[in-house]
Amino acid sequence: MLAIAGGNGWLYEETQQLVRDLKLEKKVHFLGRVTDLELITLYSLADVFAFPSFFEGFGIPPLEAMACGAPVITSNTSSLPEVVGDAALQVDPHNIEELTHAILQLLKNEGLREDLRQKGYLRAQQFTWERSAQKMLHVYQQLYAGQSNFVSEADPQ
Repeated sequence: MLAIAGGNGWLYEETQQLVRDLKLEKKVHFLGRVTDLELITLYSLADVFAFPSFFEGFGIPPLEAMACGAPVITSNTSSLPEVVGDAALQVDPHNIEELTHAILQLLKNEGLREDLRQKGYLRAQQFTWERSAQKMLHVYQQLYAGQSNFVSEADPQ
């Protein structure tokens, strides 16, 4: 079963029509907006979380999925490679065959799914609100001191 959660976004109607045209209504479920508890449940039950986004400012959904133990496939574009590191399979979001291969690879390979689950848990732990606040504070301190080069100094560990 494919569960699609979220509001009616880009290409939503076209996607629903395609599901009807292919007579996949019993296999594809459009859930609409879900509560936080429902989202956590969906992530936790997922065999695969696919997030082939064309552009992300940061990439919270893959991190949420990893924190809940879902093996993640995401785009190799935008901020996503930096967010997921080696804890997810990365694909070209324009390449349907590559995405299909990654999904099938995860569905068929339990060892790979478990490896990504474990890596995902560890990766998600690196992103906390406290760490984000510390990094922002460090940037503000550097600005106050007159610095403007933040290449590596903005990442206090």
